[in-house]
Amino acid sequence: MKTKLGEAGIAEYAMPLNIDTESAGSSLALNEFLEKKLTLNFTGQINCVSCNRSIKKSFNQGYCYPCFQKLAECDMCIVKPELCHFDEGTCRDNNFAMNYCNIPHSIYISLTSSVKIGITRGNNEIHRWIDQGAVKAQRLLLVKRRKFAGLIEVELAKSMKDKTDWRKMLKNEYEETSLANLKPKLLDNIRDLLKNNLELDDAEFIDLDTSELEIKYPVIEFPKKVNSFNLDKNPKLEGTLLGIKGQYLIFDTGVINIRKYAGYRVSLEIN
Repeated sequence: MKTKLGEAGIAEYAMPLNIDTESAGSSLALNEFLEKKLTLNFTGQINCVSCNRSIKKSFNQGYCYPCFQKLAECDMCIVKPELCHFDEGTCRDNNFAMNYCNIPHSIYISLTSSVKIGITRGNNEIHRWIDQGAVKAQRLLLVKRRKFAGLIEVELAKSMKDKTDWRKMLKNEYEETSLANLKPKLLDNIRDLLKNNLELDDAEFIDLDTSELEIKYPVIEFPKKVNSFNLDKNPKLEGTLLGIKGQYLIFDTGVINIRKYAGYRVSLEIN
């Protein structure tokens, strides 16, 4: 789902409509359909999000196996940027690396199910925070390469979380925390790390003088118990839309992670 931060700090969601329809290239503003009954029907067809070939099973959220094996965006270093091997000359796609990895990346803290450390491209913070279902986020600093951000994240994650408990996030369960109060200590830790880690010798950073950002979500009712839909096992989903958070649609009958089904051909009915 496409996301942006709207008025009053409320996340806005749109579903792309881009397959074999007159509306191809447009999108559906989902916030407008809260309290509406929706039906999703998986047709059984899956297409690779890169090469568009018809496949029976997708890998890494939408790719066919050959693309999963060869594309730079499917390499392990995308999930674990500290494993970047561009400097060794073995990157799958140098152009991808120069446009995606060897550009400024921000290191941030966010409050999802708890306070966590994370990284993303310097121009992508708000989209990333909404994707995670963060209710608060605080930029810490910018570094000039993704690998440097990954190395710093790994070290900080030894003393704080770097993952979200998605069930707690959907139930809106978290402990109120001031991220701004955490920033000075984390920056001191990072400065010490830069002095003592040889891999970070060239990792100059920019301290970002920014305040906490609060994000609200279009949710009428958070689930008390999280039941997840699986379109591979049950291709039809029906329910009243009660909210959207992260990349999840929240229905009165369960939740579904839309990103998980990238490449799936699904029809949508609105009643």
